[in-house]
Amino acid sequence: MKGFVSYTPSNLGIPFMKRRVIGFVLSALLIVFGIGDLFVQGLNFGIDFRGGILLEVQTEGPADIGTMRQDLNALNLGEVTLQEFGADDVALIRVQRQEGDETAQAAAIESIKEVLGSEFELRRQEFVGPQVGEELIQAGILAIVFSLLGILVYVWFRFEWQFAVGAVAALLHDTIATIALFSLTQMEFNLSTVAAVLTIAGYSINDTVVVFDRMRENLRKYKRESLITIIDRSLNETLTRTLLTSGTTLLALIALWFFGGEVIRGFTVALIWGIVIGTYSSIFIAAPLLIFLNLRPEQLDRVSGEDKSDQAAVRS
Repeated sequence: MKGFVSYTPSNLGIPFMKRRVIGFVLSALLIVFGIGDLFVQGLNFGIDFRGGILLEVQTEGPADIGTMRQDLNALNLGEVTLQEFGADDVALIRVQRQEGDETAQAAAIESIKEVLGSEFELRRQEFVGPQVGEELIQAGILAIVFSLLGILVYVWFRFEWQFAVGAVAALLHDTIATIALFSLTQMEFNLSTVAAVLTIAGYSINDTVVVFDRMRENLRKYKRESLITIIDRSLNETLTRTLLTSGTTLLALIALWFFGGEVIRGFTVALIWGIVIGTYSSIFIAAPLLIFLNLRPEQLDRVSGEDKSDQAAVRS
């Protein structure tokens, strides 16, 4: 019995490269608007980065957020934010870091507990200092930069430099677009979001390398065809695989978004957006950049050592 993929067309004949300028314009608008909003609004950093106190409490009935906010503001602890957290009887309380050492933070937590009373069940209690937050920001930026550099070196080593530049440009596009999403929506940007951005980079480069691999094969096989024709052929030949992989991954992530709860909601939103934008960038950013970077088929005539040994074995 044949599988589902065997019934799907191997080449849909979609002229992607005819629309490459539209793709560049859309991406440029997305990046410019996203970076502009990043400068205007900035990111809504979580306590992981800003430092402060985080409490998760549960009530016997629906939480009265208005009364709770009024009671907590009377403590004069500075910035206090409250929100329902996944259910109407669960509330998340964020309080800015208090002046002083850990004793001052512990005193603030005790004051909050005293005001809330015994009818509130404390489910989570976290405190992060400002130094830890600064170190996490630096570590997060370094993790993203080094991962992109590592990918650049890997793709350059395996393909030509034009492929490496195209892959990293697509990854930068995906990374900036994901961070811009968090700036536009003001969703909390925390350590889980950094992990999601790194996951997106890994997923996106995997998809891009599969497409590049097919392009390299076709460039060697169809030397008389134009680069645009070969890129379109390669994208169409890998389109079914791309859509099936992205689609099944999205199904799992959507289930996590619905049933995973508030703790991982930001993480799943970032991954859902990243898979969509990563699939788009493989087709409309990484592939057409090869045309602008003047990739020539004769560059691929340099047969690798492995291929040479294979050919020699066939001749013997």
